[in-house]
Amino acid sequence: MIKRNSGFENLTAGYLFPEINRRRREYVAAHPDAKIISLGIGNTTEPLPQYISKALSDYSLGLATPEGYSGYGDEQGLTQLRKKIAEVFYKDMATEDEVFISDGAKCDIARIQTLFGSNVKIAVQDPAYPVYVDGSVIVGAAGKNNGTGYEGVTYMPCTPENNFFPDLSKIEKDSLIYFCSPNNPTGAVSTKEELKKLVDFANANGCIIIFDAAYREFIRDPELPKTIFEIEGARTCAIEINSYSKPAGFTGVRLGWSVVPKDLKYADGSSVHADWNRVMTTLFNGASNIVQAGGLACLDPEGLAAMKSVIDYYLENAALIKKTFEGENFKKAGAQVYFTGNSPYIWVKFPGKKSWEVFDTILDKCNVVTTPGSGFGPAGESFIRVSAFGHHESVKEACERLSKLEF
Repeated sequence: MIKRNSGFENLTAGYLFPEINRRRREYVAAHPDAKIISLGIGNTTEPLPQYISKALSDYSLGLATPEGYSGYGDEQGLTQLRKKIAEVFYKDMATEDEVFISDGAKCDIARIQTLFGSNVKIAVQDPAYPVYVDGSVIVGAAGKNNGTGYEGVTYMPCTPENNFFPDLSKIEKDSLIYFCSPNNPTGAVSTKEELKKLVDFANANGCIIIFDAAYREFIRDPELPKTIFEIEGARTCAIEINSYSKPAGFTGVRLGWSVVPKDLKYADGSSVHADWNRVMTTLFNGASNIVQAGGLACLDPEGLAAMKSVIDYYLENAALIKKTFEGENFKKAGAQVYFTGNSPYIWVKFPGKKSWEVFDTILDKCNVVTTPGSGFGPAGESFIRVSAFGHHESVKEACERLSKLEF
């Protein structure tokens, strides 16, 4: 019989978000009258802006006509869309043929691991989005869990004590570095000075950065970088992954992109860009033509304005959640609140308590779902992540309940 991929054997627990859903279902089964409000998973809740929705609809209806029908498109993405992304987000930083359209950032992060195989060393921010580590485990790059983490992974703690920017000296040479800014789950945004340190370290030590910028459009501080390619030297050491999910509400529509510079090389001098093109044309068959039409509309002036309005809506929620967790009842519990105003996530520490313990308390007493920080890595223990994705009315109701919580 064919043996099982040992990477699956090495996974130590169920994926974080299905586990949250399982606990939620069990709670609802035991308390059928409970009115649950979710501030947990980072799923968008507001309707698509009409300008963007109309573009999707018009293209879809056009498929019913001889003039509007389209079959297979280029696997790398619609040329117009690649060009527009380069112009709007990477002007003078990347060219259109360095932009690859996909079905989302998470999918790209998983596929991109095929470029480096199972022998590459991995370094991740801790805490971090689970797919960085779990995906590495599945492809065999992370090894077994030794009780404190996976043996093939260098964990870089990002904590209040280091202002959520890690000690880079912990990273081994020739490592693949997963880095996210604005960070999921902490919400921290790295400065240009910090990212310059990261880029310089990567170039000096033969590392490649996988830079997850899925929350870039939440950045409101003009001094903070929205892309790694704002940093000198990034084109020789970084790949950027991005998504329409959060800014455009495409979590279920599915559209993203990656930027792979032609300057990026492997140790033998061969082209990472060429291999990524092969991956995208061999293991992927292109994003939906309908969805790409919507992606084009997002980058029109009307689309950009509409996306900004929706993001402002979520940031208003975030400010209310932050204020709630800074209330007297949480102060008595020792809660420490971290929120920059440039992210949809509020990161809250409860010293001396386990993350799942806090999760269960809030679910049981407030009927509000959060996300336990320990699910994002060892440094997330004692924290919870609170998401600002929700209808204003639901978020207000959740905050009202939370304001009355006593531990």
